[in-house]
Amino acid sequence: MPLNHQDQVTLLKDILTNHQADCCGSVSECEQLERLVKSLMVNSEINQNVKTILQEIYEYSHQGAQTADLDQHILSSQDQLSNWVSDIDQFS
Repeated sequence: MPLNHQDQVTLLKDILTNHQADCCGSVSECEQLERLVKSLMVNSEINQNVKTILQEIYEYSHQGAQTADLDQHILSSQDQLSNWVSDIDQFS
């Protein structure tokens, strides 16, 4: 059963919140974020302000999936992670 856009947003926020809280993550989580963002970007029900945030999240997850030190990447992105979750809540 495919996830609707609200389920996708919830999953996206869950992964970002876990990255922020745990200061660690996995390459598969970054790849999942990329897939979620791609799916949400083409959804007409998503607020345009959220799409700007989604582009930033895509860059974060893409870099995370390619980096040799994912935990350091997540650690250096702590402020952004917090802001993204907050901003998504505001617009969704």
